Amino acid sequence: MARDHGGNLAAAQAAFGGAPGDWCDLSTGINPVPYPLPAFAETDWTALPDAPAQQALLAAARRFWDVPEGADILAVPGCSAAIARMPGLMAPARVQITGPTYNEHAAAFRAQGWEVCETEGSARVLVHPNNPTGAFHAAPGPAALTILDESFCDIAPEQSLIHLATRPDVLVLKSFGKFWGLAGLRLGFVIGTPARIAALSALMGPWAVSGPALRTGRAALSDPDWAAATRARLMRDAARLDALVTATGATLAGGTPLFRLYDCADAQALQQRLARARIWSRIFPYSTRWIRLGLPAPDRWAQLEKALA
Repeated sequence: MARDHGGNLAAAQAAFGGAPGDWCDLSTGINPVPYPLPAFAETDWTALPDAPAQQALLAAARRFWDVPEGADILAVPGCSAAIARMPGLMAPARVQITGPTYNEHAAAFRAQGWEVCETEGSARVLVHPNNPTGAFHAAPGPAALTILDESFCDIAPEQSLIHLATRPDVLVLKSFGKFWGLAGLRLGFVIGTPARIAALSALMGPWAVSGPALRTGRAALSDPDWAAATRARLMRDAARLDALVTATGATLAGGTPLFRLYDCADAQALQQRLARARIWSRIFPYSTRWIRLGLPAPDRWAQLEKALA
């Protein structure tokens, strides 16, 4: 499957015109109200990231996600960097990735010689909740390698399968850019047994996470009140978005509070209608009916309402 992604706003501008500031990008599932950046020290930018700062970040992550004792945490420069390397933890064989789902996992496994299939393999990937459907998975049985991608699970922490991170086959992925709205910071986490984390750390190399990311991640993961308030706001905004889109005749087909999946008669036509109003959305090569929308920033709701009127 091709690596099609949201966020390709330059392509939208090339096709439909407009200046960058005219566009409302709803093609990703990134929180449009990001966590406020902390004050940085000069050494965050000028010095190599030091061990105490890394340990402080990991301690905050352990508390926030209630990481079980016996599991280790690795901070990485965005989940995509870890996804690209995790297939290298085993000799290539068959990996089960049941679609539709986030396509970067399949691309990463194929790039390292794996056969990707929808039936049982020696490895498997479960995106939890799934992107784009929003479906959650039951706890899986054992395998040689199980990747649980919880990039969007911070919207529903009670659904997390983090308790499985002490199993020798399990690696849990946690994104920072989605829920905290700071995708450009490039920060993510992988949680698993010490042996698995040590092996992945060796593939990532030293100083993988920047000083500004260490400081920002620690502050955000130490702020549960912001997280709770954000979950409540995302739920309200998702309901508001549903009301706007379903009024056009589309139906809700799935999603999470960070992105919504709709079924409509012609997804491409709806995408183009929105694009003419400088709103970018996400459609999929495997469906002519599905369109996915993220949430608008607070000052962009009127633009969306006018486009859908």
